[in-house]
Amino acid sequence: MEQRVPKIWVLTGSLDNFRATAEQDFRVIGMKERRRRLAEQVEEGDVIVFYVTGVQAFAGTVRVTGPMYEDRSKIWPGKPRAPDPYPWRFETQPVIILAEEEFVPAEELAQQLEHVRKWPAEHWHLAFQGQLRTISNEDAAVIGRALRDAAHYSDAA
Repeated sequence: MEQRVPKIWVLTGSLDNFRATAEQDFRVIGMKERRRRLAEQVEEGDVIVFYVTGVQAFAGTVRVTGPMYEDRSKIWPGKPRAPDPYPWRFETQPVIILAEEEFVPAEELAQQLEHVRKWPAEHWHLAFQGQLRTISNEDAAVIGRALRDAAHYSDAA
């Protein structure tokens, strides 16, 4: 039986959403209501890279450990008294999670990423708009190396 190659996804979210995910020990990830079709493509074993808007940085990775399910209980910030805006969820386990001061600035990696080359250099940040996208194994390797380096750097400090 041929083993499936895991996909690598970039999940774009706010610092508040990253912090709310941290409060869950990075054991659950949610996708927006309108992203259901895309969320249905995420499978167990896939890796999700956190890209934090505002600070424009990579913050870590988790591995998907279960199938998509629907849950509208409130975890992430949204409108008061509204259901959670991220109902398509996955169980996950943390792989690399950086402290906020260790986040890897995306601008440092932008010119090395194949995905970013679709935009003019001065507009590299447009590559990370929208909540969810897959990236190539090559881009995943560049980001993964930078995250591991940042994590090891903090161990030595």
